[in-house]
Amino acid sequence: MSETIAAISTPLGQGGIGIVRISGDSALDIMKKIFVECPEDPEPRHVYFGHAADPDDVSVHNGKDPQIIDEAVFIYMKGPHSYTCEDVVEIQAHGGPVSMNMILKASLKAGARMAEPGEFTKLAFLNGRLDLSQAEAVMDIISSRTEIPHMVAAGQLQGSVGRRVRSIRSSILDVLAQMAVNIDFPDEDIEESEYSALADAILHEKKEIRSLLDSAPSGRIIREGVRVAIIGSPNAGKSSLMNGLLGSNRAIVTDVPGTTRDTIEETVDIGGLPVVIIDTAGIRDTNDQVEKIGIDRSIDAVKMADMVLFVVDGSRKPDEEDLSIAELVRESGKNDKTIVILNKMDKGFVSDGEEISSAAGADTVLETSLVPGDDLDASIQLISDKMKEMIFSNTSLTGDQVFITNQRQKDALERAYDGLDQSEILIRSGEALEVCELEVRRGYDALGEVIGEETGDQILDAVFSRFCLGK
Repeated sequence: MSETIAAISTPLGQGGIGIVRISGDSALDIMKKIFVECPEDPEPRHVYFGHAADPDDVSVHNGKDPQIIDEAVFIYMKGPHSYTCEDVVEIQAHGGPVSMNMILKASLKAGARMAEPGEFTKLAFLNGRLDLSQAEAVMDIISSRTEIPHMVAAGQLQGSVGRRVRSIRSSILDVLAQMAVNIDFPDEDIEESEYSALADAILHEKKEIRSLLDSAPSGRIIREGVRVAIIGSPNAGKSSLMNGLLGSNRAIVTDVPGTTRDTIEETVDIGGLPVVIIDTAGIRDTNDQVEKIGIDRSIDAVKMADMVLFVVDGSRKPDEEDLSIAELVRESGKNDKTIVILNKMDKGFVSDGEEISSAAGADTVLETSLVPGDDLDASIQLISDKMKEMIFSNTSLTGDQVFITNQRQKDALERAYDGLDQSEILIRSGEALEVCELEVRRGYDALGEVIGEETGDQILDAVFSRFCLGK
């Protein structure tokens, strides 16, 4: 008989509804102990309204009125037709923290134990309802801040990653079966064409794995957000641009050069993507030690950024500081992910931005006037569209596109690719199939790690420990 676990599945705090979830063989018995009006034989998937109470009070069905905790709705789901594939009871009551904690305490007194973080989803995985990539997608859905990460995680929850991986594994299993036949009958000579066919089959699956790995950079951005560094010389308008993107005065805007002495980070939703906007200290030669530290951090921010917005004062000709920053952009290798923002159009442009964009190696120049209070919607939309074009070049967010958004999955895919790559080299060089088979098997097992079919307890514990309680 399995243990029965319980936890609050909704965030603690004041709310209209809170949920206590119970899962395990004793879930129904616990429901009967704390549900005052519980029928003798509750029907699965039916909603029952009544009152939750301490199990000691509920056991007194002798005409006395128990001291109720709260009005509640009780739902019983008989396994395997539940989230965990076990018997599950969900108790929906008013969402106050006191009510929720008292119902949870009553559930524990009635025979449940406190669930560990992610244990409900871990049970769903162990009982075969979800593979490991789907289980990880559950947490990504919960933590999604914008629509695109949510959409991708929802696709993963529906099995987009698992289907691709299982298809590749199935093909590799065919290769292993053919190898086994040839190994089991060593007296029969293996034709060169058979070696070639095995190598070609492995090459095909290598390409499939490579296509998944190629999605990982975009997948990381989808999951973690696009890091956009705003750089430029002091007083070029960097903080005004950040404030316009955020829609609020988060960064300090003054006429004094060097006001921003450190990097300032804020996250905003642009086109469905989480975008981490980093306003950096103005880059210039200075003797101020504090400002120098901020400038060093600005340079680091450029190196770590996925995209750079280079703000230039277009009301004057580029000076040495501007050209030095442009050189920094080029040296960082981010020139193809850089937009030059030619600012202060309201003062009249002296520079057309060509000298700066050429020095930075950037192809995109946007003319604007970033005066606080002006309508910056057009600029924001242009930046948003260009950003998505740059980040997701040659990548579609529709159809059957699968993204690898998880570092654990990426690492396993890299090991799988390496195993198949080594096996192809060995086969084409005429190495004994027994040796080649070991490398193919290594690739096959690594693919199994992606979906949890070849994963140890230590990895599972690490995955599910990141979940919240009650999920």
